[in-house]
Amino acid sequence: MPMSPIEHDRRYGELDQVLRAYAGQPADDTEDGPSTALTAYLRHTWHTRPSALATAEQQLREYSRHPPGRLRLRLGEFYPVPDVGLPEQEIQDWLRVLADHIKRSVEAGEVPPPSVPLTHWEWHARFPEVAQFLGGWFSQDMPDEFDGHDAAVADYIATTDLQLTARLAGELHELLALNLDESGYALAWAELGMEVDPPVPYSPSGWLARAAEQLVDGGFRADYGTSRLDE
Repeated sequence: MPMSPIEHDRRYGELDQVLRAYAGQPADDTEDGPSTALTAYLRHTWHTRPSALATAEQQLREYSRHPPGRLRLRLGEFYPVPDVGLPEQEIQDWLRVLADHIKRSVEAGEVPPPSVPLTHWEWHARFPEVAQFLGGWFSQDMPDEFDGHDAAVADYIATTDLQLTARLAGELHELLALNLDESGYALAWAELGMEVDPPVPYSPSGWLARAAEQLVDGGFRADYGTSRLDE
């Protein structure tokens, strides 16, 4: 019978996260070095969920040693490895190579340094609320739904939980801290789901900074009360 969600996550949850990192990326890992996709997974996971790396290594290695048969895959009893562009007979060895790289990274403490995201997966993993904001409120239908960019931002603020609004503001400041050039920011917001141009006269980074200010202005303001000096 098909796996339950909890069984899937217990047996293949982190393996699935590793393989999702290969969306749109070549599976060109070798014994000598990891691919761009695996490096992106290692960087993000080291800096956010380092304990998950041991789980990833174990799940990858177990799957490489005991791949399921086609019948059990069709019955939904095992995780089906997505198409990564490799011949079926090479998948087991490739998974073992991934496990070896992750094990080496953990045992040697080899942490990829902070960097601009290198893959579509890494952009979304690092800036999930920005992706939700840009993809949900600034699709190509935005001009038909809102009277301009400010109206779209105002709708986001009005309809989104304050904690998520605060998270988005933080992610926007982190995105601006990458200190990219304008072509870099144009690429970033395209990767994150923005489908319309910034309003005149803003550049991509200028509009992101304005959106961050609007989120803060429209969000929570602490009530500091009256100090004794004011009495």
